[in-house]
Amino acid sequence: TRSEVDLLPTHLAYVIYTSGSTGLPKGVMVEHRSIVNRLVWMQWAYGLDQNSAILQKTPFSFDVSVWEFFWPLQTGAQLIMARPDGHKEPDYLIEVIQRNKVTVIHFVPSMLQTFLKQPEASKRSSLKRVICSGEALTLGLAKQFHAQLPWVDLENLYGPTETTVDVTAWTYPSDGAALAISIGRPIWNTQIYLLDRYGQPVPVGVA
Repeated sequence: TRSEVDLLPTHLAYVIYTSGSTGLPKGVMVEHRSIVNRLVWMQWAYGLDQNSAILQKTPFSFDVSVWEFFWPLQTGAQLIMARPDGHKEPDYLIEVIQRNKVTVIHFVPSMLQTFLKQPEASKRSSLKRVICSGEALTLGLAKQFHAQLPWVDLENLYGPTETTVDVTAWTYPSDGAALAISIGRPIWNTQIYLLDRYGQPVPVGVA
C-alpha cells in the first residue's frame, strides 16, 4: 500500500530526457501529483469506459506514452500495444485500428497528415477521438481531418515535457466552422501566462 512504501505526492514518478529548445539533453523530473492530475483531468475531459480502446504507439522516451500507458489501465479501458516503430507505418496503424476497434489514438500533426493520405483512413471505423500534440496543428489539416473523418473528435493539446505532458486543451468544433486553431485553455490546477518577447505579460489581443 501507499502507506507501507511511504509514497508522497511529491515523490518522483519518472524522469524523461528531452533536448528542449537548447538541443542539450536534460532530464525532466515529474512528480506523482503532476501526472496524477494530468491523468484524472484527461478522464474527466474525454471519459474512457470499458468499451474504449487506446492504441499505445508512442516510444516511451516521449511523454505522450505516459498517458497512453496509464490512462486506459486506470479506467478499465483496453490498452492496445503497437509493434516497435509501428507509429511510422500508416497502413499498419489502419489495420491495427480496424482489427482491435481502437477508439482513441494520438498523432503529431505531421504524422496525421500522412495518415489521412491513406485511402483506407477515410473509411468508417471505430475511432471516436484523435488527440494531436507535439507540433503546431494547422487549420488546413484540421479542416481536412474533419472532411474525411467527421464522426471523430479532434483535440489539440499543448505543453512542454516540463509541465507534465500538456497544460492546455482545445476541441475542434464539430461543425467544422473554426477560423483559427487555438491551443485552448489550461487544464486542471494549472495556469498559463501570455508573455511578449521580453517576458512581460500582455493584455488580451496582444501577440
